[in-house]
Amino acid sequence: MSFLLPKLTCKREVDQAIKTVAEKVLVLRFGRDNDSVCLQLDDILAKTAHDLSKMAVIYLVDVNKVPVYTQYFDISYIPSTVFFFNGQHMKVDYGSPDHTKFVGSFKTKQDFIDLIEVIYRGAMRGKLIVRSPIDPKNIPKYDLLYQGI
Repeated sequence: MSFLLPKLTCKREVDQAIKTVAEKVLVLRFGRDNDSVCLQLDDILAKTAHDLSKMAVIYLVDVNKVPVYTQYFDISYIPSTVFFFNGQHMKVDYGSPDHTKFVGSFKTKQDFIDLIEVIYRGAMRGKLIVRSPIDPKNIPKYDLLYQGI
């Protein structure tokens, strides 16, 4: 399903998307097109893109083509999903040590829709971090590689 969503292939395109998407949540999915978990996530993103078109814009970013952002956001697990609003990085408290990105695939379309709605409403109120509406058992667990450094 990754062919249904627009792709950003270089740093300049990612920069442009962050700067120009206004009054909507910018969703950047970092991953690879041939990874099975990425394909599962892309399917959910593609199915919800039309429903969320008034609130969000979704782009796919290949981790191998944009290593600057892969390193900047510490994308060590793929897929990782990062959110922005009006050029500002939006953080989400998932109950995990890392609030900067969502790691893994969403279990259901509704989890992703709920998350975008919460981010959008929080951003419209000027918040930079919001609490995740996703059930904690639906959030993938992982260990930080550089924890405690």
